[in-house]
Amino acid sequence: MRTYFTYMAIMDFFKKRNRGNEDEMSFIDHLEELRWHLIRSVLAVVIGAIIVFVFTDFFVDDIVFGPTKADFISAEWMCKMGQAVGVGESLCFKNGDTPQFIETTMTGQFIANFTVAFIGGFVLAFPYIFWEIWKFVKPALSDKENRQASGIIFWVSLLFFIGVAFGYFILMPLMVQFYFNYKLSDKITIMPTFSDYLENMTYTTVGVGLLFQLPLLILLLAKAGIVTAAILRKFRRHAFVVILIAAAIITPTTDPFSLAVVAAPLYLLFEISVALAAKGEKRMLKKPPKSGAK
Repeated sequence: MRTYFTYMAIMDFFKKRNRGNEDEMSFIDHLEELRWHLIRSVLAVVIGAIIVFVFTDFFVDDIVFGPTKADFISAEWMCKMGQAVGVGESLCFKNGDTPQFIETTMTGQFIANFTVAFIGGFVLAFPYIFWEIWKFVKPALSDKENRQASGIIFWVSLLFFIGVAFGYFILMPLMVQFYFNYKLSDKITIMPTFSDYLENMTYTTVGVGLLFQLPLLILLLAKAGIVTAAILRKFRRHAFVVILIAAAIITPTTDPFSLAVVAAPLYLLFEISVALAAKGEKRMLKKPPKSGAK
């Protein structure tokens, strides 16, 4: 049953894309056009990856390892902020040495090099990737929907880069300083692999960047009638608890300051989502009835 409804939704989308076309496109034609959008998106990632690969030394030493350094700009800022709010040096790096990483496989560094390149390429190419997706979706929208969605590429890209920056400058230094200074026993020496560090960085930067798309996702759901501002307000307390739990999971430290640093922007995103949903509902109510309606 679910497969049937998915198929019908896809077919309805393709019918809307045919609207206004003199030569109606077949199902295969739509898939062919989608294929070229995806190919161009992949090429954009590859070009970005080549740029990152050419400047590997800079991206690895200064970008990837940046949050592991005690003199990292946001690490110093959070250390001073922690001291100012009374949590002492719990947010400060305990020593000035940059943590060392190891690789346990012969091909580890080689694979990690390509991973850094393609993750960097994806981040650099993200606005273009979304632009290609938008070019495919846009013909299925009405003129009014297109006007309402003006600037969407800018807002999606802006939210993504803000999320990436938040994960990189705020969450990564918090994670590094906590895990590298956490001691279960003096007999244990922490020797993480670079692959493990890179995996955590990917989730914490790209993952948070995608998470910051929440307001736009809620707006789309509200326009589709799946959620309403009233429902979001009703479950505001529940959302706040979920956000606190998520912030506690994301933030390894136990002090309230670091918890607030992570929870505040997530809750702000939720409130922005509520406001956007309410605004979308007001527009729907102001929409004039169709001609012929009683």
